[in-house]
Amino acid sequence: QVRLVESGGGLVQPGGSLTLSCAASGIFFNIYGMSWHRQAPGKERELVATITTGGDQTNYADSVKGRFTISRDNTKNTVYLQMNSLKPEDTAVYFCRALRLTNLYWGQGTQVTVSS
Repeated sequence: QVRLVESGGGLVQPGGSLTLSCAASGIFFNIYGMSWHRQAPGKERELVATITTGGDQTNYADSVKGRFTISRDNTKNTVYLQMNSLKPEDTAVYFCRALRLTNLYWGQGTQVTVSS
């Protein structure tokens, strides 16, 4: 059974930081491209960041470039999203995703709320 379990969300003040984690099980993690997505209330889910299988290439949405960092530890089957300089518009449910060819898996999401 494939499971992606996100953690690390919560309430943070503007300008603060959070680190999200996504632990994978049931897949050969190191052959899956990983990504983080988010969905704010009333909006469509959007791509935040991607990372290749070996972690050597990353890409970011323009809205988070320079503030967020995606990374992975293949020895721990975990992908991370370090979020700095958080803004109220970063408030959303954050999801991780694993993708290899036609195999696609989503986590259940973790809530991030940026508010004073």
